[in-house]
Amino acid sequence: MKMVTAIIKPFKLDEVRRALSAAGVQGLTVTEVRGFGRQKGHTELYRGAEYAVDFLPKIRIETAVPDALLETVVEAIEAAARTGKIGDGKVFITELLQTVRIRTGETGDAAV
Repeated sequence: MKMVTAIIKPFKLDEVRRALSAAGVQGLTVTEVRGFGRQKGHTELYRGAEYAVDFLPKIRIETAVPDALLETVVEAIEAAARTGKIGDGKVFITELLQTVRIRTGETGDAAV
């Protein structure tokens, strides 16, 4: 199993959620986060004063997927989150050693 973590633009959340559901993902965790990548933030004008916005709002999506679904899930995230502009985000894939469903004690793929 793999843990797929995606950092995307906030307005793309609904599209990515629908794409993941269509790809067969049964559950995910969403967190509002702030950060920056290559763009290093930007400057804004507020009441005539210019100020720097160093950390941009982003959405972090995490989902555990079986190895067989991995490529489908990554492609679904890429297609749904892409705007073609800087700051579209990233997808991180890590190995899951074990998964346990607390309620039933199921492990592995059955726990997801």
